[in-house]
Amino acid sequence: MELCVIPGDGVGPEVVPAAVRVLRQIVPDVTVFEAEAGWECFKKHGTPLPEETLALARRCGAVLYGAAASPHYPVDGYYVPGVRLRRALNTYANVRPTRYLPVPTSRLGVDLIVVRENTEDVYAGHEYTQDSGRVGIGEKVITQEATERVAHRAYRLAQSVNRTKVTIVHKASVMPQTDGLFRRVALEVAQQYPDIATDELLVDTAAYWMVKKPDRFDVILTSNLYGDILSDMAAAWGGGLGLAPSLNLGDGVAMAEPVHGCAPDIAGQGIANPTATILSVALLLRYHFEMVEEAERLEAAIQAVLSTGDHTIDIDREGSLSTAIFTDHVCQQLM
Repeated sequence: MELCVIPGDGVGPEVVPAAVRVLRQIVPDVTVFEAEAGWECFKKHGTPLPEETLALARRCGAVLYGAAASPHYPVDGYYVPGVRLRRALNTYANVRPTRYLPVPTSRLGVDLIVVRENTEDVYAGHEYTQDSGRVGIGEKVITQEATERVAHRAYRLAQSVNRTKVTIVHKASVMPQTDGLFRRVALEVAQQYPDIATDELLVDTAAYWMVKKPDRFDVILTSNLYGDILSDMAAAWGGGLGLAPSLNLGDGVAMAEPVHGCAPDIAGQGIANPTATILSVALLLRYHFEMVEEAERLEAAIQAVLSTGDHTIDIDREGSLSTAIFTDHVCQQLM
């Protein structure tokens, strides 16, 4: 079992080693290879994603990625390495679960998974301007091939974790050629999984229900932009973006990363909560390495530590634990 670890910038070098420590507690024989990417890497090497890092990620087939900082001004040659890495590995399905955690900002009863197509839609990068920059145009790209593969992934994922319903989210009423294609293909794939109930919602209606009654959702299957927005909305019910894990899945490859980014406001203080990164490792164990028991133990350890009410200050002002002490408590739960 090999893992390419990329701490990155900001709180990444704090929370990623914490998650690796927890992983070693539960899977002692894991072989970890550390690599560089991000803004500090760019300043050192002139590239945010060295070829050596990309080659190592491909060789391992499994990546734990922390975060990358981005300057607030254009820098020639700099790009967000996480996006480039996901594309290079062809991790076409983004998996974002939201589950109740025993913290003040979470909501009891919420347990849903957003499966988002990860390679196309308006995020495909097909943008240009006209009329001397006064008109901006972006192309929305939806293909049958990409929709089929992410739909199959969503339904197989639902089966693997005993989920009973998939909700297909789109806006085919307004965009029949793009969202209409996504809807049609997803519904065709759904027919191959009769054991899973399927319904559909327009994206604005889905957003309404995500706010009003999030526990109506089980698994959501949607395109790139809608999945980005809905999964961030859902994260509010699981304690916030600072506790939200994610996993990017391809065929035989996976990249786990916390949603919270580099959090420069608390970087270097040793107070960042590693929960999102640890839960991202649990997703990697469950869906890539197929180590379900180990994933469940990790998730249970996080639940147990948070349920004591003693945690880091970035969760709420009552927290008093450092990143290291919080990690100690999780490791103790795994003994």
